[in-house]
Amino acid sequence: MAKTTITTLVFLVLFIGGVVYLSTRVAREECRVCLTYQGRTECRTAASGTREAAVQSAVTSACGTLAAGMTETIQCENTRPDSVTCTDR
Repeated sequence: MAKTTITTLVFLVLFIGGVVYLSTRVAREECRVCLTYQGRTECRTAASGTREAAVQSAVTSACGTLAAGMTETIQCENTRPDSVTCTDR
């Protein structure tokens, strides 16, 4: 086999292995966040490898329905949640 063919095959195997590994990682934390923005309240649940990432994901999801436009989304995401409940998975 040519050297470039072997290099390409090694790259593809590593790339596919990385994609499979990242897509099958177990989420260890699950958090439910309730957030009030402009008088409306929304609760969302998200899971991730860390508590911080799960909370941020839930906040982003809640703000997706509460805010309109980039400015409101940024303001909403910077609003302190009313409640945060996390559990280990």
